[in-house]
Amino acid sequence: MFVIAGLGNPKKEYENTRHNIGFSVIDMLAEQNNIRLGTAKHKGLLGAGYIDGQKVLLVKPMTYMNLSGECIREVLDYYKVDGSDHLIVIHDDISLEPGVIRIRKKGSAGGHNGLKNIIQHLGNDTFIRIKVGVGEKPAGYDLADYVLGHFSGEERTLMRQVSEEACSAVRMILEKGPDSAMNCFNGKKL
Repeated sequence: MFVIAGLGNPKKEYENTRHNIGFSVIDMLAEQNNIRLGTAKHKGLLGAGYIDGQKVLLVKPMTYMNLSGECIREVLDYYKVDGSDHLIVIHDDISLEPGVIRIRKKGSAGGHNGLKNIIQHLGNDTFIRIKVGVGEKPAGYDLADYVLGHFSGEERTLMRQVSEEACSAVRMILEKGPDSAMNCFNGKKL
């Protein structure tokens, strides 16, 4: 079984913000694969099902971004899943321009507090991640204000497309492994 976690913040006010792109991808995966995200457990919102014949558990941590590791650690422990090769974390990345995704099998938090907390709770940085580019903050903007800001109409269209691309990347990781997905999606721009 794969645990697929999208990072974001709970509450309606954070919907469709840059920081919640991980939640958006999880919602899209759930919709595409008829998986109901309805179980509140392990400090998260969970939905079990299948994607292309592979058993998955979709997870939206409800701990707020900076404590995402609490939920993910509990889920991995409870379901006895090895995070090093069966955990996929989907999150926003300000160092990538909008319309770009990048897949990695390990790496630092890169200043992302959600990833930092996951690494802290797992005790290592070896897990698959799908980084979804949301673009650099404009000069003079506060970083928190930027990542918690909503997408413009034009950006929303692009982010829907990149979310579909991230869903395709998840399917390829499940079917062919992360290396194939990295070769296919890294460096590609919508």
